[in-house]
Amino acid sequence: MFRVSQYMKELIAPTPVMHRKPPGPVVIWNLIRRCNLNCVHCYSLSADVDFPGELSTEEIFGVMDDLEVARVPVLILSGGEPLLRPDIFDISARAKAMGFYVGLSTNGALIDEPTAEKIAAIGYDYVGVSLDGIGAVHDAFRRQPGCYDASLAGIRRCRERGIKVGLRFTVTERNVESLPRMLDLMEGEEIDKFYLSHLVYAGRGNRYRGDDAYHRTTRDVMDRIFERCWAHVDAGRNTEFVTGNNDADGVYFLQWVRKRFPDKTEHLRAKLEAWGGNASGVNVANIDNLGNVHPDTFWWHYSLGNVKQRKFSDIWHDTSDPIMAGLKAQPRKIGGRCGKCREFAICGGNTRVRAMQLSGDPWAEDPACYLTDEEIGVETAPRLQLTPYEKRAHVAVA
Repeated sequence: MFRVSQYMKELIAPTPVMHRKPPGPVVIWNLIRRCNLNCVHCYSLSADVDFPGELSTEEIFGVMDDLEVARVPVLILSGGEPLLRPDIFDISARAKAMGFYVGLSTNGALIDEPTAEKIAAIGYDYVGVSLDGIGAVHDAFRRQPGCYDASLAGIRRCRERGIKVGLRFTVTERNVESLPRMLDLMEGEEIDKFYLSHLVYAGRGNRYRGDDAYHRTTRDVMDRIFERCWAHVDAGRNTEFVTGNNDADGVYFLQWVRKRFPDKTEHLRAKLEAWGGNASGVNVANIDNLGNVHPDTFWWHYSLGNVKQRKFSDIWHDTSDPIMAGLKAQPRKIGGRCGKCREFAICGGNTRVRAMQLSGDPWAEDPACYLTDEEIGVETAPRLQLTPYEKRAHVAVA
């Protein structure tokens, strides 16, 4: 995750460069696979049915005890739709009592008045609601008419109760034109946070990778995010802009700084190198609904072990697994233009699962890097191409 606002604020009030390593990884925990919606880019291939073998309440509590031992600081409770778990508030209350920072990742459509009251009572540190556009655009992506209105109503109920809320927006060629209105929605509804996610080729997102925003579009998107974020920072607004799943954003941001604040370039470079880019398998972990542990949420095809058989803490530190060994290597050994990039210390080689889905090699270059050869100091050479999997003429509404 690239915290745009955090680095923008360094342009106004620089802070010392510190290489901080979290005590343990942030854990995104998919507690349930069932979902009330059927999103076209769902990485977990969820549906509105029960999935057998999911962890019981008691098993989840046992894993939480081990996560505390592993010094995990943050739990993001996700799905499917986590609000469909009857015990979600029991799990959340225990997590808060144990001292975790607890986030809830939801589509928002199930947040009626009673549910909003329960969410407020838990005291979640953050509630993230995913929207793919305004009105019919969102409904088409979620394949359920009316779900945009339901989600927006859920957001408003949370805001009315003083809960920190964020919008999560996954950008593709099909919804990129919605970005300006999404940013306006954030401002108009006084929403605290905007998270822009680049598409990752996992689950249904792999089938729709032909819709991944092409490089020029991605640059335009990031320009818009930077300009809107700077307007908020410059005005002293207490909001957050973050991006995820394309660590080239850090390098592109450095170029933005170089053009507008050249005297701050070296300070920001040092800050960005301290950040180090992609953290999958290092500072980010995922536990799926069956208890399988993954380097992040987009590695569901690859299990490192299962918390029903081994402790999370043992799985996470086991580098006998070749993927974990490669992800934890300092520096990572990445091929192609990523391995030759002069800004590798900022990006860290970007998203490995995207490279694997296109080439079969997790250590190949990331095809979604939108920086030119000249910008990253490599000789012009053939690149992995973002070849469309299969073009769809439209997204059908169920």
